[in-house]
Amino acid sequence: MSVVHRLTAGWLVDHLSFINQCGYEICDSFAHPGGVICNTSVTSTEDCHSTSTFAATLSSSDGATYGPGDAIETEGKPAKMRYVFREEFFDISKPHIAAAPEEQLYVRGFLPFISSWNDMYFFCFCLVILQKRKRKCVFNQGELDALEYHSKVRKLIWEGTLHLVQEGLKSGFLHHSTAKLNCRKNNIPQHIVCGLAELCEMAKQFPAVNESDHQAVHVLEDETSNPEQGLLSCVTENSSNCAKIIVLMGQKYLVPPKSSFLLSDISCLQPLLNYKKKYDVIVIDPPWENKSVKRSNRYSHLSSWQIKQIPVPALAAPNCLVVTWVTNRQKHLRFVKDELYPHWSVKTLAEWHWVKITRAGEFVLPLDSLHKKPYEVLVLGRVQGDVEEALRKFEGVLPIPEHQLIVSIPCSLHSHKPPLAAVLAEFIKPDVECLELFARNLQPGWTSWGNEVLKFQHIDYFTLLQNE
Repeated sequence: MSVVHRLTAGWLVDHLSFINQCGYEICDSFAHPGGVICNTSVTSTEDCHSTSTFAATLSSSDGATYGPGDAIETEGKPAKMRYVFREEFFDISKPHIAAAPEEQLYVRGFLPFISSWNDMYFFCFCLVILQKRKRKCVFNQGELDALEYHSKVRKLIWEGTLHLVQEGLKSGFLHHSTAKLNCRKNNIPQHIVCGLAELCEMAKQFPAVNESDHQAVHVLEDETSNPEQGLLSCVTENSSNCAKIIVLMGQKYLVPPKSSFLLSDISCLQPLLNYKKKYDVIVIDPPWENKSVKRSNRYSHLSSWQIKQIPVPALAAPNCLVVTWVTNRQKHLRFVKDELYPHWSVKTLAEWHWVKITRAGEFVLPLDSLHKKPYEVLVLGRVQGDVEEALRKFEGVLPIPEHQLIVSIPCSLHSHKPPLAAVLAEFIKPDVECLELFARNLQPGWTSWGNEVLKFQHIDYFTLLQNE
């Protein structure tokens, strides 16, 4: 299970375990001299042999070498190839930035005496003075808003994380000692050129799909090949119980079983609407606009106005649960609760926090850091629907709690969010339709959309295990 511990405060989650439980086994096969080669679905206008070098290869008895899209079986038994996500991406052994010694002493010495929100506010204000003692300028309104918000949630995050970390240490999931450093760190691909966003832009120049040939869904099958032009025209579905490999622009991507996706940008959402599904859970991770994103040009961002244009009401089933990831900018948090959710007829129910820790159970950043926090916000709401239908739909499931923590060791890959399927399971009925918007990876049982929806499915993020 990806949930390691469940306490009143929330969950301690094993993100890596969740990925590896998704079923990345390739098990389709066809005859090949000297054995059986597992063949996977390929979607490409390019020859498969033009792909780059991969992490692992297999050799048959006849001396031939096959890539990670091929598995060999020499005794008539079905061959299986199992991929696992590379463990070093979750080897967060020490904080990114350690808290200064004087801050640690201050926390240890004064936290037990905090008895009210006013005391908490004063505590954080003192830390501000401590951290910014050399700063000459005056705090702007955004910084003051962030400080006030932090003063309200700090105790909940501190105490809840402490309890979950203690359980993780007791069970052995977390370790005080960080002496064992992973020797494979040098093998981490620093920059995998997927080109998915660029492909979405290119696809806009392709000829429009003929309405008479239009398909709402493309199902991945064995030994099939489709041109990239079809990417924006329909949702791609892997309805099998095995993973599939697709090739786009010479790059291989793993598609987990029972998953579907649409690779497109916000201007090409119609195929998702044509998919004719209504979703009971919609998770949204918008590319929020901020100064650091503009400076780094790491990914494209959307304005608040553009985010409001996302057709959530058309995609949502009655009483749909909507979960939105929000940065720690109070401007964005207020926008979601005061503008975005009302615009979509969504009632805000709760604010949860994702808390990032190391393998030793420390915050990855100082809790009271002014630059970045070791937590992110999730705003949960529900589409307003018929009361009687809501009673029927939620019979036997728990109501959404006002505050919960999701504590996990984060992935070192930028913006690889922890899975929400396991933590939401107790608040929704089994086998409901789930959708993730602005996704960068896929999940079994979910539909995913985004212009980088396959980003973390790139085969170089995975390791091929020996044949089973």
